[in-house]
Amino acid sequence: MHGPGGCGRVEKLAIHGGPPLRTSAWPRWPEWGAPERAALERVLASGSWGGFPYPNLETRGFEREFAAFLGASHALACANGTFSLCLALQAGRISPGAEVVTSVYTFVGTAGGILAAGALPRFADVSPDSWCLDPAAVEAALTPRTEAVLPVHLGGGMADMDRLRELCERRGLLLVEDCAHAHGMQWRGRAAGTLGQLGSFSMQSSKLLSAGEGGCVTTSDRVLAERVASLLNCGRRDPGFEPAVEPMLGHNLRMTEWQAAILRAQLERLPEQHERRARNARALEAALDVPGITPLWPDPRVTRRAFYCYLLRYDAREFAGVPRDHLVLALRAEGIPCSGLFYAPLHEEPLLAFDPRTNPLARGGEDWRRGSFPVASRAAHEESLWLPHELFLGSERDALDIAAALSKLRSRADDLRAHPPRGAPTRR
Repeated sequence: MHGPGGCGRVEKLAIHGGPPLRTSAWPRWPEWGAPERAALERVLASGSWGGFPYPNLETRGFEREFAAFLGASHALACANGTFSLCLALQAGRISPGAEVVTSVYTFVGTAGGILAAGALPRFADVSPDSWCLDPAAVEAALTPRTEAVLPVHLGGGMADMDRLRELCERRGLLLVEDCAHAHGMQWRGRAAGTLGQLGSFSMQSSKLLSAGEGGCVTTSDRVLAERVASLLNCGRRDPGFEPAVEPMLGHNLRMTEWQAAILRAQLERLPEQHERRARNARALEAALDVPGITPLWPDPRVTRRAFYCYLLRYDAREFAGVPRDHLVLALRAEGIPCSGLFYAPLHEEPLLAFDPRTNPLARGGEDWRRGSFPVASRAAHEESLWLPHELFLGSERDALDIAAALSKLRSRADDLRAHPPRGAPTRR
């Protein structure tokens, strides 16, 4: 059922017992069909299911095809996106205990990858325009121990790679991109993952390119690629490259053939999915005329958009002071999946447990949980509305339902304020 589309008398809110604006099912993720089934059967029949010898047949094919899709010289597939960050930093020869400046507004895996590499994350605030790493905050966070900067491309936005590249070149710092949300996004015509010395991708279940789990490191530097290939393959020398530059203690982080085969099929779908999401996002933007709800407009230098999530900025002042989390509960009740506290700022993230047995951050004298990150805190706790990307894989009508539901909630904002929902929304 589709609702009134914002026309005529506004029904009682669903969270107060009225009919939901939408009861129709949303597109499911992931999308799959005969190509994925054939890929799995191909691996099954081969009898060679694992990542050894590296790179195995399907992994080699995926690495070649993903590198070509991005315009990178090398793509090195691995087990997951947290350890692809670790591999990138270790390949960049980060010193033990060195600091890596990164966004405070990201998933805990960003910090986890830095810690796994033997380095320490140093958090910086984000830009109010993009909720991506603020170059001015990065410069303020630099210390003599800083050796790398790790921007996170968030939702449908990208960090200011012009300023970050200039800063890193000027200060002699390694630049590694966290592209877990950014498969196929472009900055001035160049793909995310090709703008720093190394890029890191996640292929976890919710990602735009998914095999359930998986990761990939990209680079156009042959020496860095050799190091990554050796590090993820138990320190072995990959037969496709020259002998390893130096001996390194490696890990078994190889991707399985099952994952690689699925990713090859999914990569074939990705360009059309990008076009579909972008078309429906434009429909939402054209229909969205709701004071207090503003799309997080992309930097014009983002020349190809991708939407891991579509981000909206919420201003409670236009909704009779209704807290963001109450809006999330009411929007879900109207049949629109969404999140508010999708990520907590990392200095307050409970998953980044301050336990000296497992977290090197807790072993020094400085309490890294302290600090002020006002932009990220406002985004996380007051302003952000996250719409999952599968909402944009359907029709324009789906996008219009999102706009109509937001319009309905604003029309009844006084009711929502007077009769707030109970409880708090789950984080995702």
